[in-house]
Amino acid sequence: MQGLLIVDEDMDCRKQMAEMFIEAGYNVVVTNSVANALYGILKKTAQVVLLGTKFDEMTAVELIPLLKQCNRKLTIILVAADATLPLIRKLRSEGIFYHALKPVNAEDREEIRQAVSCAFKNLRLDPA
Repeated sequence: MQGLLIVDEDMDCRKQMAEMFIEAGYNVVVTNSVANALYGILKKTAQVVLLGTKFDEMTAVELIPLLKQCNRKLTIILVAADATLPLIRKLRSEGIFYHALKPVNAEDREEIRQAVSCAFKNLRLDPA
């Protein structure tokens, strides 16, 4: 099963992305809690994570290394509209797979849809 975890404090964004990926046939878990995110990754129910920039008083910069320690093969897609270039560089060095803008129109939604599809294809190509 293709497990997708959406972690973001923005409820509207979480809901919109969840609906989009449920319709596409993914097994979607949605949370704004770091504890729930870590649980999903430790239980291996999530292979790909759509990650906002802030939640539970933590930032993506603080959370990504933790997530990677739990599962080094985890694919993380950062979903943020306000990330600066130095921040994105830092997050890439921490191991994010892709950076997408928050979905506000059809073009943004298609970008995220393609990034998630590519992430799962990469996982199938690298089963080790």
